[in-house]
Amino acid sequence: MKTLFGAILLLLVGLVCLGFYQGWFHITTHNTNQQSSAKVTVDKDKIRADEEKAKEKVEEFEQKAKDKIGERSDMGTELERRP
Repeated sequence: MKTLFGAILLLLVGLVCLGFYQGWFHITTHNTNQQSSAKVTVDKDKIRADEEKAKEKVEEFEQKAKDKIGERSDMGTELERRP
């Protein structure tokens, strides 16, 4: 149980770090004489744009893999046809 909790916590921390690195989240602070405040802003448009880019990259990778597999299978059939 501890391992599962630790893995989930590590995944969440990694996601938050990635979000700050990619610019998905911003923290702003405001200080007055007696009070301090912090505001977290989530850039949903940036997240959606990065999601679309990731989908395109995965689709490109998938197509390249299919093409490569197709080339190999074509080579195998050519070798089988030779007497």
